[in-house]
Amino acid sequence: MAVTGSAHTYTEQELADLRDSLREAGVEYVMATYADGHGIAKCKTVPIAHFGQMMNGSELFTGAALDLLGQSPADDELAVFPDPGAIVQLPWRPNVAFAPGNLYLRGEPYPMCSRTVLSRQMERARERGYVFNLGMETEFFFVCPDSQGRPHPWNPRDTLDKPCYDAVGMLESLDFLHEMVGYLNAMGWDVHSFDHEDGNGQYEFDFSYTDAVGMADRFMLFRMMTKEVARSRGYEATFMPKPWADKTGGGAHFNMSLASVETGANLFSPNGDDRYGCGISDLGYRFLAGVLRHAPAIVAVTCPTVNSYKRLIKQGSMSGSTWAPVFMSYGRNNRTHMLRVPTKSPRVESRAVDASVNAYLGAAIVLAAGLEAIDAELDPGPPIDLDMYVQSDETIARLGIKQLPRNLQEAIEAFEADPLARETFGDELHAAYVDFKQAEWEDYHNAISDWEWQRYLTFF
Repeated sequence: MAVTGSAHTYTEQELADLRDSLREAGVEYVMATYADGHGIAKCKTVPIAHFGQMMNGSELFTGAALDLLGQSPADDELAVFPDPGAIVQLPWRPNVAFAPGNLYLRGEPYPMCSRTVLSRQMERARERGYVFNLGMETEFFFVCPDSQGRPHPWNPRDTLDKPCYDAVGMLESLDFLHEMVGYLNAMGWDVHSFDHEDGNGQYEFDFSYTDAVGMADRFMLFRMMTKEVARSRGYEATFMPKPWADKTGGGAHFNMSLASVETGANLFSPNGDDRYGCGISDLGYRFLAGVLRHAPAIVAVTCPTVNSYKRLIKQGSMSGSTWAPVFMSYGRNNRTHMLRVPTKSPRVESRAVDASVNAYLGAAIVLAAGLEAIDAELDPGPPIDLDMYVQSDETIARLGIKQLPRNLQEAIEAFEADPLARETFGDELHAAYVDFKQAEWEDYHNAISDWEWQRYLTFF
């Protein structure tokens, strides 16, 4: 079987040269890595001497041990074929290389592999002459759990009601933030900025975009790296969307555009033709229309947990806003909409993505929706230049705007009913995702919370 990267098939000699370059850089072990259904990295690790065998699928996995891989203990093992173009040496563990790849079963691409689901949509885009580029805003919290597992900000002085962009808080965190910047830049991600976000103990890094498969690889690795940095200092890093009811949650906004396969030019650039004055092309508007059309099913993937919907509310933060969307709408540089078209930047930002996302699956369904809308030449209509947090029910109804799903159950029902979701995921993964998330909702619904004890225990 040929070993193929995103745009290149590698010969055995090229693989041998890659092995030698890794060895010369000090790599002793390589992690043959794939994503489980949550987008969490799973791997087998091989000594560098066995690099060639690993690249040809020698490392086998029992899919029944993991969520959403659709196997039982009676099934054949899965093999991972790492993408040679995606291998990166870990700067914080320089004797280890990270090698993400796709799962195969009996020599064929495994349809329930998250990376394969996205790769399939990327190929559909490429056939149309497009590369789907993606940037992700990586928000996370550094916390110290107490004896009962409840999180507290790592810094006991980080108590401001409005801590966003707090300079003192950023400087007090600079040691580990500086460490992370060094690692990210060593991997070639080009950190643009970082800051203290709107929650206590919350931070964000912004780094360069790349193609969607590459960005999903990066996000999986970013979560790994952040956890290692936190634990090395006695803390925990959490990507839970809403750790505290009265503080801002954690997003992972998708910043999306299509580029030309031939030239690399951004095809969302209006080049003088801008239908609604937002700073994007007709192609961008059509893509945007597709995301809005399938928004209820999309958020079942981009906001995939029970906790995700504690974030998608108007209020619930000491700063006065949650900064998260509530309605299926779009605007210009307006953070109260699901979709925002930033000023002077030909891209579309989806704010209905949180840090618990499986970025492979989230990017796949967003791209599928965008391609469908481009083919159908959908028009989203003009942007809505209103603060959606303060509009009355009458105004919302008059504008014909619908609310995003209010909980995981509503989102999964929309996902189950949407033919695009089934086409994107495939029958097996679609059914497994619905079953898994419905079970997650039922587990939550059947649990008794502290809120219920406080409210009802001695009330009646």
